[in-house]
Amino acid sequence: MSDEESYELLGFDNVLLPVGDLGQAVEFYERAGFTVGFRFDEAGIALLKVGGETPGILLRHEEGVGHRPPPWPAPRVWLEVPDARATARELASAGVAPLDEPFPAVTGWTVEVADPWGNVIGFTDYSKRPALGRRGAGAVS
Repeated sequence: MSDEESYELLGFDNVLLPVGDLGQAVEFYERAGFTVGFRFDEAGIALLKVGGETPGILLRHEEGVGHRPPPWPAPRVWLEVPDARATARELASAGVAPLDEPFPAVTGWTVEVADPWGNVIGFTDYSKRPALGRRGAGAVS
């Protein structure tokens, strides 16, 4: 690639998360409210849908990945939700324990969970800055 050439980032394709057991991972994420877009056990992958977007979270079975707490600091994937505090209550009632209580962020509130392999997913809202969220001015306060 020459100095005059460049590449363009078009958007996310998928976010890949390593898991030690595909079936157990799918069950965990379904309890956390995700919908499975597809699952190919022979390839060791399952795609979790995120909103109406085509890219999603791709669970990929990796040999030797065991259960572990999330490393700190760990990479995190945050997903937008209408109300993070309500999401935290729904997750807890489904048996998915948050890492901590919902906490304030610049745009609103966030709650994080970790799957059994230490992958951290955050659910964040735009209640403090609704114009920046996907729902615009219709976000909750």
